Amino acid sequence: MGDPSENQEKPERILHRDLYEYAQRSRTDGPYADNLDVDVIIVGAGFGGTYLLYEMRKAGFKTVLYEAGNSFGGTWRWNVYPGARVDSEVPIYQLAIPEVYKTWTWTTNYPDYHELQAYFDHVDKVCNLSKDCAFGTVVTGAEFDTNSGKWTLKTADGRMAKCKFLIIAAGFAAKRYIPEYPGMEKFKGIMHHSSFWPTEGVDARGKKVAVIGTGASGVQIIQEWGPQVENLTVFQRTPNLALPMGKRDLSKEEQEALYPAYEELLRLREKNFAGFTYDFEERNTLEDSPEEREALYERLWTKAGFGLWLGAHKDYLFDLAANRYVYDFWRKKQMTRIKNPEKREILCPAEPPHPFGVKRPCLEQNFYEVLDRDNVTIVDIGPKSGNAIAEFTETGIRTTDGRHHDLDIIALATGFDITTGGMTNMGLKSINGTTLQDEWKAAAYTYLGTTISGYPNMFHLYGPHGPTLLSNGPSSVEVQGRWIRDAIKLVDRKGLKYINATKEASEKWKQHINELSDITLLPTTRSTYMGGSVPGKAFEQVNYAGGIPAYVKEIRAVLPHFTGFETVAA
Repeated sequence: MGDPSENQEKPERILHRDLYEYAQRSRTDGPYADNLDVDVIIVGAGFGGTYLLYEMRKAGFKTVLYEAGNSFGGTWRWNVYPGARVDSEVPIYQLAIPEVYKTWTWTTNYPDYHELQAYFDHVDKVCNLSKDCAFGTVVTGAEFDTNSGKWTLKTADGRMAKCKFLIIAAGFAAKRYIPEYPGMEKFKGIMHHSSFWPTEGVDARGKKVAVIGTGASGVQIIQEWGPQVENLTVFQRTPNLALPMGKRDLSKEEQEALYPAYEELLRLREKNFAGFTYDFEERNTLEDSPEEREALYERLWTKAGFGLWLGAHKDYLFDLAANRYVYDFWRKKQMTRIKNPEKREILCPAEPPHPFGVKRPCLEQNFYEVLDRDNVTIVDIGPKSGNAIAEFTETGIRTTDGRHHDLDIIALATGFDITTGGMTNMGLKSINGTTLQDEWKAAAYTYLGTTISGYPNMFHLYGPHGPTLLSNGPSSVEVQGRWIRDAIKLVDRKGLKYINATKEASEKWKQHINELSDITLLPTTRSTYMGGSVPGKAFEQVNYAGGIPAYVKEIRAVLPHFTGFETVAA
């Protein structure tokens, strides 16, 4: 931005937009070697990639993992913005690997990124994973050869590698979304996307700062910055129907006392809709009297976390009238925390901005109290406000109402090219000569949320058409990870050259994904579930909305016969 020599002196002035900017080759041997030829290459070292490296090695496959970051942790290596913290409670937010969980304790039920990075370092050490990983490695191209039955991969630094099986574990948030606001390059202050935050941090004390976006990252940055800055300007498109986190300290003793139950506890995740250890109420909303409804909501509110979202009556995400009861209860609870009447109406409007729960609620600690502070200004840039960001200037942001907001620092909490972006950005080419990027422009097609027609022996997890954003990450990852491991073992055992999902099976699965979603309230709102907020992107359900137990049954039913796949013998 501005003078390039100035950028070199002040690297924090560079607005990073793409993963390949982080590519670097630290060695030329082992997993970093050129022209590798292995059984399996995994792309991404978050929960999915870490788990599959552990499982594939255990199954006897020569496996290498490519990761753009500098270590394990995926989202927890990139999301180091102020206040970054998990929204699924431990102990269920971890891998079900006994040698790992029996030698690890958490300090709190909702760990921050520092602790999650330390956890992944522990997983790495206990399972000796790094020896098979190439960090700073960004995949920019991949193509399958039906003659040899192998994938050829290209990396940003010019390496080539071959493998029989390719596993994409890029996750749902590998491609950052930065809107093209006019004049962004003019801004002379500090500006970063929340997920490309500098590891050394940004000192915001006493500064004029802005946060654009009030999704999960926005909520957490706002909480952290509000009390320490001169003033904070929050640009809000949609109110966040956030829920209290219920964060508390955990002692080593209470965790160790639970160790004997961990195996059962971690298995229980997979028996509940969203991969937690609790589920929706078995009754419909109107089966309860108003007093009974209120008592249930109160109990779930006290439980905190996602209690109200994933434990309310079983019909409230299907029926608008039932949903309104939950929204009204939420509003009654949260509005009492906001003294400023104008802010109260922007944050907790009398009419819901969308049905409650059709966007994943963020978990907050003191979000509403911070927004209520005198040094915090909320600028409503929602579609009904008539106001929007007009342009960036050298000293801040001008909105279409003519106001200029003077700023030193801007946090772009503008989210991701959600669920599909990580995969379409990797240069994947099908055996039909088309690219995934082009194929998925109109709509994403997968089979089982783990494979794609035209991409033989390629698997993905925690991406499109799996339980993904409608679940606790590790629960979803392990269910899909075990299926991928078992499918690869079967291809190997049956002496197949490759398997390729059929177009018919993919079209049927897509239809199924839509049917599961269409009976709910999810399609009423543009959200991360429905393709996200990137302009021009298809408005479509990208998650399996039937819950984890049903998903497990469906994907397991196609094995061992590879129903819905073309199988080619070696």
